Amino acid sequence: MKTSPFPRMHVSLYVSDIARTISFYNLFFGKSPDKIRRGYIKYILDEPSLIISFVENPERVKQNFGHLGFQVETIGELNDRLSVAQNAGLITREEIGTNCCYAKQDKFWVTDPEGVQWEVYYFHEDAEFNDPHYEIETASACCITPATGETKVEFKNLAVQAECCTPGSGCC
Repeated sequence: MKTSPFPRMHVSLYVSDIARTISFYNLFFGKSPDKIRRGYIKYILDEPSLIISFVENPERVKQNFGHLGFQVETIGELNDRLSVAQNAGLITREEIGTNCCYAKQDKFWVTDPEGVQWEVYYFHEDAEFNDPHYEIETASACCITPATGETKVEFKNLAVQAECCTPGSGCC
């Protein structure tokens, strides 16, 4: 018996302050929750197909799982989403031409009120290596380097450079 792909992914996260969570995710997702109850909210997203709920329980909030993310289809979509996130004041970090998780990507990051990191990224191609600075012990996620000053990267009119972030290119 062949099964079809799952129609939608569901994620549930614990949070310490449901009001701050609603404010952040209304901006990040660009919509209001589909369900609000005492200590609980749920967003149902069509693109990407995701159900994400938040349960207010400060004692259960943990930061051990890494990060969450959305892959976009085009550089134009990345630029559009970056502009919206910038205008809302949500951007934590921007990266371009990085080899993270063995993939060449352009991305930006936001961090919700509980410290959950979200990446929005455009995938260029698979890579045979990770940039070494992503693998150091003090990195705050698998693909985030420790804060040593924020680097802002302009995504507008992005042109992919064939030699960017290849071994020996000097960008890492």
